[in-house]
Amino acid sequence: MQGRPQFNRVLMVMVLGLALAAMPDRKWPFGADAATAAAAAAAPAERAVAVTIDDLPAPGGGLVQNTIAGLRENTEKLLAACRKAGVPVVGFVNEAKLAVSGESADDRAAREAVLKLWTDNGFELGNHTLTHGSLNQGTLDGFKQDVIDGEPVTRRLMEEKGGTLRYFRHPFLHVGTTLDVRRASEAFLVERGYTIAPVTVDGKDYIYASVYATAMRKGDKELAAKLAADYLRFSDEKFAFAEQTATRLMGRDINHVLLMHANAINADHFGALAAVIKKRGYRFITLEEALKDEAYKQPDTYAGTSGTTWLRHWEHTAGKLSAESADPPDWVMKLYAAR
Repeated sequence: MQGRPQFNRVLMVMVLGLALAAMPDRKWPFGADAATAAAAAAAPAERAVAVTIDDLPAPGGGLVQNTIAGLRENTEKLLAACRKAGVPVVGFVNEAKLAVSGESADDRAAREAVLKLWTDNGFELGNHTLTHGSLNQGTLDGFKQDVIDGEPVTRRLMEEKGGTLRYFRHPFLHVGTTLDVRRASEAFLVERGYTIAPVTVDGKDYIYASVYATAMRKGDKELAAKLAADYLRFSDEKFAFAEQTATRLMGRDINHVLLMHANAINADHFGALAAVIKKRGYRFITLEEALKDEAYKQPDTYAGTSGTTWLRHWEHTAGKLSAESADPPDWVMKLYAAR
């Protein structure tokens, strides 16, 4: 009977809702009540994710060739893949990467022209500090200066398109080793007009990217293909982990924010990655839309030496033990350690 699956689903929701309602003392984190938890457990969620890409114009170690021609080819390929998949992106810039040792002022201008391709193609740029310096490993004053020094080119490119420089992403996801330092840095960022870009899904693409670029330089296409396939598998696993963690914390899934980098593995395989994400039921949304989710208004008192996702922040704030999040498999980690 065609109506039987729908009847079974409705019956399951009713039974689970009644069971949860009978447990008045059950404490659901962040204010999620029994009805919300029942719906999240039984009904298919509408999923959405914002894509953010760090280390623009590109992390040198993640490129097959960090020449101007190599950078342009990688950028054009990545931008074309994002446009084809219909993905709005915020790219976070390290302006120090515009100046490469041994290159001339004309070369720097050429790298700036490549960075400009992002705004020319309708994508937004944010600040990732000048040097990709860690807030956890330097002084607060040094961090502030690194933020300010990372603004000029990025701000100009945004203003040329009628936009503003409004998003900031912490390098290494280091938000401060103490809550006092974190709050002081956040107040500074707000004063300069920034919204901090959180992360809930981290596919560790920088690990795959480093060994992928090495394989491509050596002409080892078989290894490169193997790495790309496992990167897609691992990314799928990371999304599943984020969905499960969010639902466990809040009684529902949330609008996620994916962290990626402007490297060769993503330029070559972003279309396939987008297909993996869509297969999980996601639509791609802007970072602005993602942050409208009430989840991002939850208390967040995380501080520490580790750079981690906001799901871990919220676990820490709620006094919960963090679920284990796997690293890439041993064979990938061994290649990464030997690079």
